[in-house]
Amino acid sequence: MSTLESVALPFIDMAHQIVWCTIASVDAKGRPRSRILHPIWEWDGAALTGWIATNATPTKRAHLAASPYLSANYWTPSHDTCVAECHARWAHDAETKERAWDLFENGPEPVGYDPRIIPGWESPDSPGFSVLKLTPWRLCVFPGTVLLRQGGEVLTWQATD
Repeated sequence: MSTLESVALPFIDMAHQIVWCTIASVDAKGRPRSRILHPIWEWDGAALTGWIATNATPTKRAHLAASPYLSANYWTPSHDTCVAECHARWAHDAETKERAWDLFENGPEPVGYDPRIIPGWESPDSPGFSVLKLTPWRLCVFPGTVLLRQGGEVLTWQATD
């Protein structure tokens, strides 16, 4: 198993090139539900954190109340894939919402964007603007070249707790 840093940096590179991922959560009966979302990831030298700017729909709230875990799966037609299995929590405080807003607004292309393009999101304190904080407990970076037997290496990391 690799170190977090040795997987987190290639994970961010691949995820930020792909941009959109399938997020899966489960309801109170354990039934999965998937949606397409746009996380942004940051590495602080010791920890990887994902941020999702989203609407806190009743379904999303209920799923995370039932199980605070989700899976973020990125894929390209060349079969590059990376997955982050995460603990997720709503970040409601003004400071964190402002920070997440800034990450998206000033993030590098193609992952950065102006959150104001979403109807109802005029600023970080807009009622419809919500933030999910993702803390991965498992990462996998799987280049399509491995699947196609053209070389490369699958990188994985899993928390020990």
